[in-house]
Order: sequence, then C-alpha cells, then structure tokens
Amino acid sequence: MPSSSLVVLLGLLLVGSSATAQLEMSSSVPGARRIELSPEEAGSASEVVVSPGLSTVLLFDSELQRESVELENRHRFSLVDVGQATLKLVPSVSATPGERFKLVVRFRDGAAPSSAVFLLKVHPAKAEATIEVYRAQRTIETYQQEARDARAETFRCQEELARLISEHKAPGGLTGILFNGGLDPSGVAGQILTKAVAITAANGLGASIITSYHSRKLVAVDVWIDVKTGTRPWTAEGATLKGRPGEELKILRVWQLTPIPPNGPGARVIVEAEAPAAAVQGPFSLKLWEAEGPRSITLGNVTFP
Repeated sequence: MPSSSLVVLLGLLLVGSSATAQLEMSSSVPGARRIELSPEEAGSASEVVVSPGLSTVLLFDSELQRESVELENRHRFSLVDVGQATLKLVPSVSATPGERFKLVVRFRDGAAPSSAVFLLKVHPAKAEATIEVYRAQRTIETYQQEARDARAETFRCQEELARLISEHKAPGGLTGILFNGGLDPSGVAGQILTKAVAITAANGLGASIITSYHSRKLVAVDVWIDVKTGTRPWTAEGATLKGRPGEELKILRVWQLTPIPPNGPGARVIVEAEAPAAAVQGPFSLKLWEAEGPRSITLGNVTFP
C-alpha cells in the first residue's frame, strides 16, 4: 500500500464521524465505551455487542425506571439485573450469534431524553464489558480525558502506520521473518496437540489435527477443521486466544484458503498471534467463529512449546 494512502487512512480513523445520532465519547472507566444521548435524536438506537455467558454492564448517570425496562426476548437472557442506575445483562447459550435484541430503558426524572434505545447484537466471544451512558452535559474532566484518549489513539495509529510501512518495505518469506526479528537461531518450535486439546464444537464442526508453534515473537495454532454432513460450508471469520483471567493474546491474522464444505476431508485454519516469550505461559483457550452465523469451535488446553 503506498505510504500516501496509509496517511489518508490514518486521517480518516482520527477524524471519525461528527453526525451520529448518539455521540460516543471517551469514558471515565478504563476500557469502557461511552455513549452520550442527544435530546434532538431521541429514539435512535445504539448498538451494543453481547455474548452468551459473558456479562455486559450499562452504567447510567441518571436513575432508571426499573419497572419500565423493556428487553426483547427477555427469556433468552440468563441474567437481567436492573439496579438504580445500572443494568447487567448476560445472554444465555440459546442466544445465537448474529441475532439482535431491542432494549429500551426509561429515566425516572422525566428530563429529555426520557428514554434510551439499544440494539444488542450477539457475538460468539467479543462482548462489550462496560458501557457508560450519559445524558447530562459533559464536564471539563471528560474533555480532558477525551484529549488524553485522542493522544493515545494517535500514538497507537502512528505505531501501526510505521509497522505497515515497514512491512511494505520488508522482503517476504523467511527473509522477511529474519528482517523483522521474528526468528532466533533456535528457529520455530512446534508440537502436536491433537490428543491433549479439549474440543467444544457447535453445530457440526470438528477438529482432527491440531499443532502449535512458537517463534521469538509469535505463536500460531494450525487446526484441521471438518464440517459434518447436512450443514453449509464454514469459513472462520475471527478468533480469540485467552489464557488466565484477563489474559488475551493479540490476534494478528486468521488464515483459511477456501470455505470448508460439508462431508469432505476438511481444511486448515491457521491462527497467528503476537506473543513475546513471557506471554505464552498456558494453557490457552482458542475460539473460532464464522461471520453472521451460530457455528463456532473452542479448543481448550492449548499450549505452546
């Protein structure tokens, strides 16, 4: 990609959109997403990502009408806990990835906006843990926090831009790995995990051959996945690689050559993640899922040599 195009892309990422119905600002809770409601656009829905078995907490700056909370298909949630100014949601395992549920909350003071609408989108694994929802005017502290967040995001984008430019200039293949310092004289270590891994599959997926690899800066899991008879072809859309609570490796790519047809020999899916030596103390749990579909597969007890 030409460097000029990368600069344009960086600019677009930083500028964002100023015309959204409900403004999303920086949050006061680290890692949380902030949504600021606009009285002029009351009734517009904000999308929130939820996942089966994982909790999502909405924190409001105003007291709720606890008895007036409306949740579409409420029975599909194992927990709906409405507090004075909080709402905790945990979808049940019956919630299918790609589904959407409408959530409406109303505020007790009657000020505008008097309610907020959310669209809960089910994802296999990437639930948003905390959402802050604000109706009041923003304080100077929130503007200062936003400025700090913007500087941090700019720095992150600059680092990513430098990495992309470096990769663009670097050679490919083994030469490229050596050029970027991804390989030491001991090479890449690998191990077969087929018998050691615990497999949890959904809707007709299986894994027959599982191998893990570890280089100086990277890890990879090579999985041979098969799709059972009577289902449609399957393509991996995303992955997570989680270790101890709060530990998650950064996924760099999920590679699959072609969709895997049903009742066939299967095909390889390779997941590559960023992992310095100190970060690969397993075991890990690898979860793969398809785009806009319910089928996923989880491999537990994944270790790296």
